Formats: sequence, structure tokens, C-alpha cells
Amino acid sequence: MFTTAFLAALMLAQAGPSAATTQSDIETRDVEYDTLVSGETRSAIVQLERARAENPGDPALLINLGAAYAAVGEYELAQQAYRDAIASDDRYELELANGDWIDSRRAAQMALLSLDSSAE
Repeated sequence: MFTTAFLAALMLAQAGPSAATTQSDIETRDVEYDTLVSGETRSAIVQLERARAENPGDPALLINLGAAYAAVGEYELAQQAYRDAIASDDRYELELANGDWIDSRRAAQMALLSLDSSAE
């Protein structure tokens, strides 16, 4: 369980760079990363659900929502958020807290697998 919440909470919502992308081209989204890292999980859930109502397919938002739900033990809601991120028509690169970049679908798949394996 901790692994899943930690993995997903480490996502920073930024559209990834391509070979021709400059730093000024990277888009940053507020997906309550700071709120999650500071342990204000319930507050993050409220804010993420509000944002989800306006942008239901944002994979970074859904991944962090899944992490927040997993952190409070709401595993079915976490699974659904990760599945929604995987199924989203939107897809982009996300930056992890360690600076690595990963495809949003892959990040959601990893979080879902980690959540599923911790439930066994």
C-alpha cells in the first residue's frame, strides 16, 4: 500500500519535453502535489475532485487522486482513478519527483499494479 501511494504521489503534472521542446514549453498543472506531500490528503482529495469535475480526463490529476485515495485506504476509488487515467484520451509525459519522465498511462499502470499487488 505505501509503495503505491508513494509512487503516485511523486508525480508532478508537467507535459513532457520533446527533442524540440524548451523549458518554457513545459506546461505545469496543479494536481495538489504539494498538498499530498505535506500529508494533507483529505484536503487534496477535495481539491482534486473539484478539479476533476472541470477536467475529468487529466491523467496527472487522476493519478494523484488515486494516490490520495490509496493513502486513506479507499482502494476501490484509487483503482478507479488509476483506470480512468489509463483510459484517458489525454496522454503526456509526467515528471517524477526524482526528475525522471514517464508516460502518464505507464505511470497509472504502475500505480494500479502496485495497488493490486499490495491488496493480495
